[in-house]
Amino acid sequence: MRLTTSVVMVGAALALAGCKYEPVPEPSVSAKDAEWMAMVPSAELYRPFERYRIDDPTGEKPGTIVVDTKSRFLYLVEPNGKAIRYGVAVGDEAFGWTGVATIQRKAEWPDWNPPAEMVKRWPHVHHTKGGPGNPLGARALYLFEGNKDTLYRIHGTNEPETIGKAVSSGCIRMRNIDVVDLYNRVPVGARVVVK
Repeated sequence: MRLTTSVVMVGAALALAGCKYEPVPEPSVSAKDAEWMAMVPSAELYRPFERYRIDDPTGEKPGTIVVDTKSRFLYLVEPNGKAIRYGVAVGDEAFGWTGVATIQRKAEWPDWNPPAEMVKRWPHVHHTKGGPGNPLGARALYLFEGNKDTLYRIHGTNEPETIGKAVSSGCIRMRNIDVVDLYNRVPVGARVVVK
């Protein structure tokens, strides 16, 4: 019996060692976060878009965020050749943005102030206070080129079913729990590459 248990344990360890994707634990959330996230509709997530630690495919320096709009993944580059990969929703073809920016501001449950061009396109959109019904979700990271606000954000969403799709007006959407995880890991000044 002892030999069988040892063989099973060694086999399980070898299987895990060969595993390409390492799940990343859920971040700690406040009582307000838990309450408000529970009010956002849930959606089944395609497994590859879950949060995993993987071998870094970007070649960027640790601390850099890389958004691959074609594959719908955001990578946070870590030391030792690793990265955390998150599934995201990106801008549809007409509204996509690419470039290099820095995070100049971070906000929890931010208000949403749609840009004038968006209001012109969709007159029904308007300023929305932060909360579970807000399109920016639980957190927002504001992207700047130099001192100029790009008006693009990495943010949560109240539409988790959009993860993995090209549907936004250019912003990078994440599941609320994923944007909380990313928000906790990156400082203001972090470099962001969107390609």
